[in-house]
Amino acid sequence: MSTTARSEDAPAAGDVAGRLREAGFVRLVGAAAGDALAASGVLARALADRDQPFQVSVADLPADAERATDADLTVAVGRADPVADCSITGAAEPASETAFAVARELDADPDVALALAGCVADGRAVGGSVAEAAKAAGIERRPGVAVPTTDLVDGLAHSTLVRAPFSGEPEAVADALADLGLDGADAADLDEGGRRRLASLVALRTVGDDAVPPRGGHAVERALRPFDGGPFATVGGYADVLDAVARERPGTGVALALGHDVGEAALNAWRTHARRAHAAVADATTGRYDGLFVARAETAGAPVGTLARLVHDYRSPEPVTLAVTDGAAALVADDRDLESPLATAAEGVDGTAAATGTTGRARFDVETGAVITAVREAL
Repeated sequence: MSTTARSEDAPAAGDVAGRLREAGFVRLVGAAAGDALAASGVLARALADRDQPFQVSVADLPADAERATDADLTVAVGRADPVADCSITGAAEPASETAFAVARELDADPDVALALAGCVADGRAVGGSVAEAAKAAGIERRPGVAVPTTDLVDGLAHSTLVRAPFSGEPEAVADALADLGLDGADAADLDEGGRRRLASLVALRTVGDDAVPPRGGHAVERALRPFDGGPFATVGGYADVLDAVARERPGTGVALALGHDVGEAALNAWRTHARRAHAAVADATTGRYDGLFVARAETAGAPVGTLARLVHDYRSPEPVTLAVTDGAAALVADDRDLESPLATAAEGVDGTAAATGTTGRARFDVETGAVITAVREAL
């Protein structure tokens, strides 16, 4: 049977805060995405400041979440969950924006860099109270590229904010930097001119090809003019790590969002995830249909969520992109709510799915061709 989370209007921050205050034990169940992970961390830290017991977990789909814990209040973060007591869906605004407001309602002093990283990971323009708090805290944009390390070869080769010819290839990055006279350069040592040349390199290599759809020009902006702050080299790099580790090593991701000293482990997971994702993009078999672009991963277990996003942003000429591998699929759309079509497609193959706004995930036990057909018919 298909189990698809229902959408709902985002509850007001004051309402969520009121329910959290009354709960003896809170369970936070986040989606496996950077914004949801960051929002879960913001809420968990606010509860810790109040000495309120809590548990945080991350799962690809609501059906994967462990239900054994007897919590007074279960909060789904980053998507709707039909069995949660309330959901911060991240549909109307980034989940981290809502979580930041909830934390303030609880009289906490939320980590601005964490909330800002969640908003960057969400992919929409950063604004609202988080942006205002960042400005007040002196976290400002600067020229350059959003990577989590000062090692530029490492940062650019493993970034999943962009898809360029050098992505996943450290030697190719080193060659590109050498052409700019930046070989061996450390990001921390670059002057403003060097940072601008670096940003131009990334922008041109990422969206300079005529095959890149117009949306690629908007997508690459997440990687340019980064916010300077947080536990990594940039806030955008922090966002990239959060998104990767939520999908690759969720336990490490939870520890990172809670503020524990797991930076190196998180970076290792980010590198692993990036290599797998960029290899999947390079090797995917693609097909174009009316309104749908399909990337079929050739490797079992490919990170379909990141694959779908990268292909949609930088390769897909259609408004909806489907990434599919054995047993799993992800959908990304320009401006279409995917909840209803994904639910229909999942029912057609007796699968399990969840969607929030323009993104969705599904699991199934049929051939990938059947899933592609089901999605095409549902759209």
